[in-house]
Amino acid sequence: MDSLIASAQSAAGSSDLPHDLLSAMRRQLELVQEVIERERRLQQQLTGRFVAPMDAVFDLLEETGATLRRQAEALEAAGRALEETAGLMQHQAKLFEHTISVLRQPAELAKAVSGVASRKGAGGRAHS
Repeated sequence: MDSLIASAQSAAGSSDLPHDLLSAMRRQLELVQEVIERERRLQQQLTGRFVAPMDAVFDLLEETGATLRRQAEALEAAGRALEETAGLMQHQAKLFEHTISVLRQPAELAKAVSGVASRKGAGGRAHS
């Protein structure tokens, strides 16, 4: 503004006054635009620096959620595998018990024919 006033005073009576005035006003406008652009860049930088830690926290939280989901899926798979293993072991135990029962039958039959008392099994019951 000082430049504008100085130009107006020095050019008083000069026919170039409107041109000088217009040039000074254009320069003032350019300077204001530069200041606005600098402030806009500064605001962007400050906002970026302010928001960066929050973005990092949210990124970590997202990664943690994904990790927890993968762990849960792995535990579900492990649980299913353990359940299947337990079922197979139950079946093996039944087959083993049945095999022992079948193998014991000839001996028990021979004992019964000869009058020898039947032996109690591991389960505390008499096998026949």
